[in-house]
Amino acid sequence: MSTNIVVLDGYTLNPGDITWEGFENIGPVTVYDRTPKDQIIQRAQGFSNILTNKTSLPREILENLPEASYVGVLATGYDNVDLITAREKNITVTNIPTYGTDSVAQHATALLMELVRQPALHANAVKDGQWSASSDFCFALAPITELSGKTLGIIGIGRIGQAFARIGAAMGMTIIAHDEFPPTEEALNGLDVRYADMDTVFSEADVISLHCPLTDLTKHLVNERRLTLMKPDSILINTSRGPLVDNEALAAALNNYQIGGAGLDVLDVEPPPVDNPLITAENCIITPHISWYSKASRQRLMDIAASNLSKYLDGEPTNIVN
Repeated sequence: MSTNIVVLDGYTLNPGDITWEGFENIGPVTVYDRTPKDQIIQRAQGFSNILTNKTSLPREILENLPEASYVGVLATGYDNVDLITAREKNITVTNIPTYGTDSVAQHATALLMELVRQPALHANAVKDGQWSASSDFCFALAPITELSGKTLGIIGIGRIGQAFARIGAAMGMTIIAHDEFPPTEEALNGLDVRYADMDTVFSEADVISLHCPLTDLTKHLVNERRLTLMKPDSILINTSRGPLVDNEALAAALNNYQIGGAGLDVLDVEPPPVDNPLITAENCIITPHISWYSKASRQRLMDIAASNLSKYLDGEPTNIVN
């Protein structure tokens, strides 16, 4: 079985601060920082083992890669690979399910804390001299909110949802959740969670955080109707998948002060067009899909990805998604 490896878009995983050593120990590696759509076939032809993060491998690409036998997705989501075609061509596809739990949960916390405490706004005001010019020993440019006693709603309480829920619980928040396949009490390991249908979570929670996969059923789960259920001072956090949210509906809700704010690390199109309405929406914080990006998280991803390929070549594949 061939061990030659091509990485189609390695830059976001490894901009130079970690190594490809785990793969180099398996076989010869060719790494491209990015691969334009019209060069995918050219670059991947002749390779048995293809690694991709976000570079798409649809049917028309896979049908032109006769040597391909393995696709390793360098992420948890794998909707960029045509799994039906891969299965037809006997190509094994794997993903990385567990590498970024703490990193994503901590980033969701950072977005939330910026929205309720606004440290950046006030720190910039100090740099601008507003504190020095103030007649008082303190001043506030926006409301400061305590989270203790508030309700945190989790949509999708898997590993990341649980990690964020534990952070919320540590700050004194009550946890309510919706999940199509809720974990057992044993899996929750003492975390106190009340389950409810999705509309109840949207209507009762002060903070709603999305941690579910993107499927036909979850696309635009945050829509105009559900936004009307939310409290006027409630906050939406999305560190999961951009298309879970109807961008137009959320922007309208923010601009009409229908809800209190939103903290987003993902959008429906990435990079976003400059006219995405959320970029200029009121009280909306957007970070560029970096919740997973801690160095420790990326190193775990790299290690698991190399292990996935090694186990596949040894005839013991793991983390298969097709």
